[in-house]
Order: sequence, then structure tokens, then C-alpha cells
Amino acid sequence: MATNSESRGWTRSELWDRFRTIRRRITATLPALSREQVAYVLISPFFIIFGIFLLFPVVYTVYLSFFEYQGIGDGTLFFIDLGPIFVQVPEIADLQFIGFGNYSRMLGDGLFWQAMFNTTYILVIQVPIMIGLALALAIALNAAFLRAKGVFRTAIALPVSANIVAYSTIFVILFNETGFINYLLATIGVEPIEWLRSEFWARKTIVTAVTWRWTGYNMIILLAGLQTIPQQLYEAAEIDGANRWQKFRYVTLPQLRPVLLFVVVLSTIGTFKLFAEPYVITGGGPTNATITIVQYIYREAFVGSPNLGYASALTVVFVAIVSVISIAQIKLGGDE
Repeated sequence: MATNSESRGWTRSELWDRFRTIRRRITATLPALSREQVAYVLISPFFIIFGIFLLFPVVYTVYLSFFEYQGIGDGTLFFIDLGPIFVQVPEIADLQFIGFGNYSRMLGDGLFWQAMFNTTYILVIQVPIMIGLALALAIALNAAFLRAKGVFRTAIALPVSANIVAYSTIFVILFNETGFINYLLATIGVEPIEWLRSEFWARKTIVTAVTWRWTGYNMIILLAGLQTIPQQLYEAAEIDGANRWQKFRYVTLPQLRPVLLFVVVLSTIGTFKLFAEPYVITGGGPTNATITIVQYIYREAFVGSPNLGYASALTVVFVAIVSVISIAQIKLGGDE
């Protein structure tokens, strides 16, 4: 944004007088508006900010996916002349229309399919383990006989407050070939494991790191859900002769179903968005065995020669896949 006051001869006092005049006109106009119109005027800043910082990037990403990015634009897209204020919007990028070329390229892109496989692998292994641990911990901390519950809850939920890069770096140190984990294994006679150099173990390291960070977070959500279950249901089940397993199966799980569904959907989306852990811990290696789809999009968009068109197409497909999976989970796990 650039002021054009100097070229037009506007002084500061003249600008201030002009703004006061505009403000008076707006003030005089408001009483003539209906209550609904005034409401829309008052909430319009939200829609303006939403359009600029959220809606426009989404729409532009879809638009960009049909083009080949050839560099930063040097022309003027459009300008707005408001008298004392002159706004010139430059062209964002120099683009060449290629239609569905970026999408067809994906079909033969081996690295894209590798990234999708890695992300799905981590999802299938990590999410059930994490939710199972979180549910077990939530049930344990919800027990009436347990003392110092607050201390245990805080300790278990603490990892989620750790900086992602910092804790990922700690896992690099722990799972290094000469790290603490291999040192412990050596004390019991186990040969050192190449945690970060083996494709098999590198994926397990990422699963371990993500599970460590997010188990406590999901435990807090599930614990809140457990505490909303009426105690009378358990008392009625006991009167009917139900044991602990039967109370868990026929009382706890059905009552906890909406919260479990929320945790599953949230964890699925979070795992698909995984970036920092594989980026810091393994760098996507070895031999792209841990590269995730978001990491691959980042590489295409910002590493080496920027390929924003193809990265945008990858983003559109990625969002579509996540949306379909989330909707399917909600349909399958929701109320009949």
C-alpha cells in the first residue's frame, strides 16, 4: 500500500479533514439503515479479514494447481484509487496454463505415492496405539481410588506443551546409533539398532515420537468424556450383575462414542498433517522411507526450484483425501 498524497498535493491536515468528512457521512448513513444492515456493517471486518487471509489463499491454491509456475510476476494485476490513498496490487506470479497437467503428473509420480504410503503407514500404526494408550490412561486416572490425580494428569499431558522442533531433536539424540536407547539395549546384550538408518526402524521412531507427544493430549479429552458419564448407569449395570468388562463394553464405550469419534477424526487429520517430526528426526529418509505428504508438498513448493503449481495440485488432492476419510469416519462412527 502506498500513499499518493505527495503527488496530489495533499497535506496531513487536509487528509485528516477528508477522513473526518468520510466518517461523518458514514455516521449520518447508519441511522437510515435497518437493524440487520447495521449488524452486517459491524461484522464486515471479520468477513474482510476472512476473505483476505483464508478464503483467498484457498481459492488461489486451487487456481494455481492448473498452472505451471514460472516465477514472480512483475506486472500490475489491478489498482484501487481512493483519492488520498492509492493501492497497487502487483501480479502474484508468472503462470502458464496447463489444465490438468499437474494432476496427471501425480499418477506417475513415484515419490508422491511413496509419501502417501508412508503417511498411511504411520496413520494405521500410530493412531490405534495412541488412542488405546490414551483411553487406558484416562480410565486409570478416572478411578476413584487413585490419589494425586492432578499430578499424574499434568505429567502425562505435559509432552504436548513441548516445542515440536525441540522434542524432535531430543528424539534424534535418544535414537542415534550411539544414543541412550542403544546404550540401554547394550546393557542387556542387544546389538545396537540403526533407528534412523533402517527404513523399518525409522518409521517406528516417528511413530514413537508422535505417540509420546499426543497421547497425553488425547487422554485429557477422553478423561473429560469419561467424567460426563452418569454414575447411575454403572450402578444399574452392577445391579444387573455386570462385571468390569461388561460395564466397559456396554456402558463406557457407548457413552464415550462421540468423544472417541472426535479423537479419531482429530488424530487422523493430525497424522496426515505430519511434518516437523520426520523433517527433523529423519529428514524424510532413509531413501524417502519416512517422507510424508506434507513434507513432499513443502519440498515441491520451497526447496530448490519452486514448483508452486504442482505443490498446489498436491495440496488440493491431499485436502480431498483427508476430507473423504474424515467424512467416512463421521458417517461410520456417528449415531445411526
